[in-house]
Amino acid sequence: MTSIPECGAEVREDDETSGALSDIEGFRARHAELAGGYGGGGDPDDPAMVQAMQMVLHLPKIDPPPRSALLAAAASAAVALCLDERVGPGGEWEGRYLAWKRSRIRKVARRARGAQWQATCDVAGVTVEIDGAQARALVPGPVGGVDPRIKRLQIGGTDLEHDDPGPPDPGLPVLWVNSGLGMTLGKSAAQVGHASMLLAGALPVEHALRWAEIGFRCAVREADARRWASLAEQVAEGAAIAVRDAGFTEVAPGSMTVIAVPAASW
Repeated sequence: MTSIPECGAEVREDDETSGALSDIEGFRARHAELAGGYGGGGDPDDPAMVQAMQMVLHLPKIDPPPRSALLAAAASAAVALCLDERVGPGGEWEGRYLAWKRSRIRKVARRARGAQWQATCDVAGVTVEIDGAQARALVPGPVGGVDPRIKRLQIGGTDLEHDDPGPPDPGLPVLWVNSGLGMTLGKSAAQVGHASMLLAGALPVEHALRWAEIGFRCAVREADARRWASLAEQVAEGAAIAVRDAGFTEVAPGSMTVIAVPAASW
């Protein structure tokens, strides 16, 4: 894995996470904000002012990445942005981030390839690469003000086959996707992004720092009905974190879409 790597061939200053750990007290402040939860307010009267994080999945036409790796990159990018120094007090992204985080959390996953993907690198955000799969989380903002380079990217359409990457690394958190819901790639990307945020906020700050040190790497796996039932028990016991969807797209309101389990070695 390369965490928060170059976007394409150019190393970009806005894709570095060294700042996430350069100021431990700053990290603690950003973690405290994340741990405080989100939401609390309804949607604005103007639909164009609804806040969302745009996520871009790199889907080359030839040799696309494994589904599980691409979802892991999306999840890592989302949480990396939420703990980036630029969203913290006085940071250049603070206002946009807090306006989104303190409203109803929405993520919109889009796909890009070739020149489209390269163009996303000029839009403020964070890129993560895991096992050759790249995803980019962009600084949130109103849906009516999405950058034209992002707005033109397709939301639905191309999916990826489900893969079986084998047992996850015990040193990584695992985000288990509810296979019974049959979610598309884009929907799954948004949901694992929610899961990584929730998990980071629920972790003790020392564990969140440890996660940051490995670039917020995680594993994404599919859970069948039997495993899902076991994971739901862990949620009830407080040993795992569940994402319950608002039901805007694809699944019924209140559905548990992803369950995040901390690294076994933590």
